Amino acid sequence: MVKIAILGATGRMGKALVGAIVEAADMTLSGALTEPGDPLLGRDAGENAGVASAGVPLTDDRKQALHGAQVAIDFTLPEALEANVRACEAAGAALVVGTTGLMERHHAAMQKAAHHIPLVYGRNMSVGVNVFMALVARAARALGEEYDVEISEAHHRHKVDAPSGTALALGEAVAATRGRTLKELAVRSRDGQIGPRVPGTIGFSVVRGGNIVGDHAVMFIAPEEQLEFRHHALDRKTFARGALRAARWVAGRAPGFYTMADVLGLSDPV
Repeated sequence: MVKIAILGATGRMGKALVGAIVEAADMTLSGALTEPGDPLLGRDAGENAGVASAGVPLTDDRKQALHGAQVAIDFTLPEALEANVRACEAAGAALVVGTTGLMERHHAAMQKAAHHIPLVYGRNMSVGVNVFMALVARAARALGEEYDVEISEAHHRHKVDAPSGTALALGEAVAATRGRTLKELAVRSRDGQIGPRVPGTIGFSVVRGGNIVGDHAVMFIAPEEQLEFRHHALDRKTFARGALRAARWVAGRAPGFYTMADVLGLSDPV
């Protein structure tokens, strides 16, 4: 049984993860962290997630939440990430990070921690999305710069960052095949008299509304044809399922920085 602690156990993703762990045959919930002052402190994490009792109370003490955990899964906020990483290092727990909207200092903290613990980072934990990203990268390499690229994404009204981390990862994959950085090629807004499209650029469009779980599309457009890749997330359980797959994979691994491509074997030569 893999012992797992959830960091951010009262959020939408946290509750989905707790529920999935309680129902899994090969995992057990060992800890559940929430923010200080949460009125849910002390409540059973399983019951709070709408499933059977897990026998694990919600706590705001990282040390308590990580006690005995082999793997921690972090779906909190960027401002909590560095403290969570340090706590996992101190506890010797592997870490799976699905928090989005990270800045350079957060990536630096994860890279540093990976010298001491195994750490999996994914902008999107969905298995389908990661296969989707691998296919987009292969298509970009094969099609070349003659094809214009447009990336669109849609999410629920509560999402605070835009474009989504997944959309940016898709753009980075395309830019890499062109020997450029996304910063050089990205066009994030169009308004007014903008002139004709600059060859080689990568356009982004964003929708925010309702309860959209997550939709992404990448279009490769040439004068005579158009190729389109799409992924639709229907339930947040898909992200939970992917995160648990990462947790199973990383448990007992050597220290290092890993991605979902490593977890799914997508880094292996085709």
